Amino acid sequence: MTSTEKIIARASSMPSVAPDDVVFVKVDKLMVHDVSGPGVIKVFEEWAKKGVHLERIWNPDKVWVSEDHFVPAADKISANNIMKLTNWTKKFGIKRHYKYGLGQYGICHTLSHEEGLVLPGEVYVGGDSHTNTTGGLGAFAIGLGHTDIAYSLMHGQIWIKVPETLLFNLEGQLPPHVMAKDIILKIIGDIGTDGANYRAMQFSGETTKQLIMDERLTLTNMTTEAGAKNGIIDADSITGSYLRDRTHEPFSALKGDLDASYAEKLTYEIDRLEPTVAKPYSPGNISPARELQGTEIDKAYIGSCTGAKLHDLRAAGKIMKGKKVKVRTEVVPAAQSIYLNAMNEGLIGIFLESGAVVGPPTCGACCGAHMGVLAKNEVCISTTNRNFPGRMGDVESKTYLASPLVVAASALTGMITDPRDI
Repeated sequence: MTSTEKIIARASSMPSVAPDDVVFVKVDKLMVHDVSGPGVIKVFEEWAKKGVHLERIWNPDKVWVSEDHFVPAADKISANNIMKLTNWTKKFGIKRHYKYGLGQYGICHTLSHEEGLVLPGEVYVGGDSHTNTTGGLGAFAIGLGHTDIAYSLMHGQIWIKVPETLLFNLEGQLPPHVMAKDIILKIIGDIGTDGANYRAMQFSGETTKQLIMDERLTLTNMTTEAGAKNGIIDADSITGSYLRDRTHEPFSALKGDLDASYAEKLTYEIDRLEPTVAKPYSPGNISPARELQGTEIDKAYIGSCTGAKLHDLRAAGKIMKGKKVKVRTEVVPAAQSIYLNAMNEGLIGIFLESGAVVGPPTCGACCGAHMGVLAKNEVCISTTNRNFPGRMGDVESKTYLASPLVVAASALTGMITDPRDI
């Protein structure tokens, strides 16, 4: 069995599973945020009208809540939603509620690993499509809709159709100025945004083993953009070291068998890769950064669960140190702990001295909700994960997706720029 199949088999108490099997799996961890949470509460309200009442959550200690999409509160509706969610978590005894303005908080897909909330070998379900991110820790991490999350909260289990697995062998040394974002954009460009529909995307090979955890999480984060059910990287010593700094909880990682069957195996020679950009309006519409040199931009955005981890900020800071930006530039660390570490390392000073704005952790601009949405015809280069029409603002704005290195270089020139040319 593959890694994904082994986790599903253990969670379903089955000796083995195979692609297309339908099984019920026990949920180990569950997350909702300030958008999905109110939606789940509404499901419970509708069920109550039909006589199905939520008396208790299956295990409040395995559930956490993140305030991230509409914080700071963008309007009265978002403020009321946060209060509704706060009252609900108190009612059902959920202790892990990461509240804006109260110590540690941040983007849900960052907290899951930054706080060591999910462990290798676990089944983790979240009320957001980029829950795939946490598969970088060696977990089976999937996003679910409101109704499935509500069922999981009530019963502690959910049905799963076992996905086929695509294996991506990443070989060679990572070139200077190339990051995990370039790798995953290249892969999505090759297989398409539907190339992994309801499949697992597993990453292995020499390059993968050398990647630090922040970079691994970028790979699994954007498996969502290829339509994948989940992304996964086997846990190893790097995973263990990362988690030991964040939690004392024991875990038992599961790795695929040497003779496991894969739907397809693809090999990438990473030492041949160069800085890559996804043009509007698809993460699969890729081009080498140098082929887009001269494309003028109005804004550079370094943020989101994809591109504002500490390693991402360090990469951007290295490019921007001692220089001035030429376009509106926003830097939004993915969690308060990352913000604090970046400040202690002098990165926040580098960004501010360059002329950039540094904001509080939020998903607001990434999802086109608030805190920096794009106007009609504005062009943005961004470390985020999606660039379909209207994603970051007006439907006639344009977003180019790139690594923190490319975005930082572009901020300095006012046009899309290969970092090798800075």
